[in-house]
Amino acid sequence: MLTDIFAYRYMDHQIWSSYTEVEKRLLNQVFGIVKEVLPYYNSEGKELEVNKLKWKCLHDQIARELGLEELSRRYYSYNQKNALGHEYPVQGFWSWDHVCGQFVKAEFPITHLDADRFVKERLSFIELAMRLRGEEIHQANINLPIMIAEAELRDRTPSRGLRIPGSAVDGVKAWNTTQNAIYNAQVTELNERFRRSRVPLTYHNGFIQVSMDEVIERNIAKPFWDLVAGPLWENVDIDIKEAIDRRDSNDKDPALFAAKALESAIKIVSDAKGWTRGTESGASNYIDNLVSKANGSYLSVWEGEMLRDYFRKVRNSLVHGPGSEPMPVLSIPQTDWAIETAMSWVRSLARRM
Repeated sequence: MLTDIFAYRYMDHQIWSSYTEVEKRLLNQVFGIVKEVLPYYNSEGKELEVNKLKWKCLHDQIARELGLEELSRRYYSYNQKNALGHEYPVQGFWSWDHVCGQFVKAEFPITHLDADRFVKERLSFIELAMRLRGEEIHQANINLPIMIAEAELRDRTPSRGLRIPGSAVDGVKAWNTTQNAIYNAQVTELNERFRRSRVPLTYHNGFIQVSMDEVIERNIAKPFWDLVAGPLWENVDIDIKEAIDRRDSNDKDPALFAAKALESAIKIVSDAKGWTRGTESGASNYIDNLVSKANGSYLSVWEGEMLRDYFRKVRNSLVHGPGSEPMPVLSIPQTDWAIETAMSWVRSLARRM
């Protein structure tokens, strides 16, 4: 099974030209975050079987993508002397967290000429671990209504034995809030570690990507990623990530995917508000639904015209064949503008719901 990892997505986008103490410190710090995200041992020092399996899965996924049998040597064997001075063999297997840690925190070999590849491969493990925990949190949020319903039933059912005082519903809600808060804090720390290491990277919703400048990241990107984290906006999330990846790897038509994300957002709002008639033939018709006075003028007329102009100038020029005219290509600043504008519009549309 193929796994989408940071090292492959940014193979042709150089970030590091050398490996210094800064990179070494960063890898140690972010691996420490993963150990908190997916603890390998309980408070008594015993392996958590459920998380042990997750670490093995992470190891196997990254090893396969990098074409390795093991991320680092797992089997160990050596001789040790007893109190009488007699040697005896000691052998066994290192734990999965140790094997992964040896890989992420490995010393940069003098013979390794590619610092960029070295760091990216190790950050790929970090990305996958954060993604795994993020998916667990996402699933817990989806299951929350079911868990609340079950808790309400327990609250209404008389108990014949000992029972923890308090509402089961409140307990479920508090647990979910705590899990989300802990993970969000861990993501915040990861991004802060990138910032302090002066690395132009951010982690959002399962993926490490090259970040925009600090002002854009703070005022547009972060609020955008926070808003599209829910299942309703999944397609928007996917297409914006694709747009950013294509921009950073100099791939074809990244702005087209930004436009797709924006069109999805417009359709989501129209559907959620019950304004979709089923006869719409494109983005312009859905914009009509949002501008319509009968629907309360969700958007002003001038806002609708700005949106239509975005699709006319950005998407249509890339989608339709130019005939004998020159092939339309957006410059890097124009591509950045197209992506940032789409993100800003999505945030504005979502916040009005």
